[in-house]
Amino acid sequence: MQSDPPLRFVVFDCDGTLVDSASAIIEAMNRAWDAEGLPAPDPTNVRSVVGLHLVEAIGRLHPEGSTADHNRMADHYKGAFFEIRNQPDHAEPLYEGTLEVLDRLDEAGVLLGVATGKSRRGLEATLDRHGLLERFVNLKTSDDGPGKPNPTILQDAMREVGAERENTVMIGDTVYDISMAVNAQVKPIGVNWGYHATQELEAAGAAAILGSFHDLDSTLQILWGVR
Repeated sequence: MQSDPPLRFVVFDCDGTLVDSASAIIEAMNRAWDAEGLPAPDPTNVRSVVGLHLVEAIGRLHPEGSTADHNRMADHYKGAFFEIRNQPDHAEPLYEGTLEVLDRLDEAGVLLGVATGKSRRGLEATLDRHGLLERFVNLKTSDDGPGKPNPTILQDAMREVGAERENTVMIGDTVYDISMAVNAQVKPIGVNWGYHATQELEAAGAAAILGSFHDLDSTLQILWGVR
């Protein structure tokens, strides 16, 4: 008698992995800094902290500020991002192949989740804009636990669906995603179209680097035999 196939779980980061939101993030940071009378942060530095909990990201960009400053600037950022997202010309395009890869994983019976440094409100708004809100069995955000690279939100996502470590994959574009996966003892896969360089992802422990979502099928086949 054949046993049931193991439950497979693929967890995605959002910004820089599924959705190209860099322009909106940079603009919201600029507005937060402007609200404090500060010169805009370097866009390269802003990209480098995408994926962290917002207050921690702001702290890294403005290390001379106090905790109160960082919390206040986070509130400025949230208000600015809400305004930007609701502008008629706002665009946060999906990366090429996103819809196709989600379809293929669905068809293969793989469960899908998201683990992100975004707030729940922000994540749900982004996914809803692209009609993706119902595609994932769970969503883990900065509202649900410590930020990346702490593994808590990823471990909670796995626990909720009953996925084992060896049958879980985390896909992301930053070292924070890769490090979170390593800390949770799951397979980390990096992507080369996001906000951190391929060499950084490899150094953080990525088991593979995708050049396109079209490469995911063969990568998963190698890692755990799922097409």
